[in-house]
Amino acid sequence: MQASHTAGDGARRAVPLAVAVGVFGVTFGVLAQAAGFGALAAIVFSATSFAGSAQFAAAGVVSAGGTVAAAIVAAVLLNARYLPIGMSVAPALHGRAPERLLRAQLVVDESWALSHLGGGRYDRRLLFGAGLAIYLAWVAGTTAGVLGGDLLGKPENLGLDAAFPALFLALLVGQIHDRRGATAAVLGALVALVFVPFVPAGLPIVAASFVCLLGLRR
Repeated sequence: MQASHTAGDGARRAVPLAVAVGVFGVTFGVLAQAAGFGALAAIVFSATSFAGSAQFAAAGVVSAGGTVAAAIVAAVLLNARYLPIGMSVAPALHGRAPERLLRAQLVVDESWALSHLGGGRYDRRLLFGAGLAIYLAWVAGTTAGVLGGDLLGKPENLGLDAAFPALFLALLVGQIHDRRGATAAVLGALVALVFVPFVPAGLPIVAASFVCLLGLRR
């Protein structure tokens, strides 16, 4: 019989990733300031959106002189992966509607991966604890980046621009358990690499996500 988990277990499991997410938050805070976001706007953006890749994309589009509409489209495309993620974790989010709504806001890549029990099953307590720890780290990191960005200098000088893909790679490795999963990961990476030079930002990830559906078990 499987041992019962608590939200505290999820938070403890998330600590190493929360540290990394906090660093990403600092990076976003710095980039948001450089893109012309106000200090309060950047912090509220992180507190209400809690979508790192989408926020980076939006800040990048605005920084490059793109329109608000273009920034929104880029963010939506990058977050399209939450459609299959949401469907996979939905059976674990039982309870009253307000509780389900609250837990759903904490379903991000990291909490989704850490709450996976195997066989397509997820633990809602692990998800809540991990998601809350990641959320607090993200908002705190953004705040630190906004308030102390001038002291840090350019993110690329510190190598922070490589931290985001490194986290996704670490999460991916933890999800590959058999040949089918490895094949899906490799095909997804190849599709993304082929698409990157030719299509707008966000589309390579969407295309790769469809390929990665091959890794789902029937």
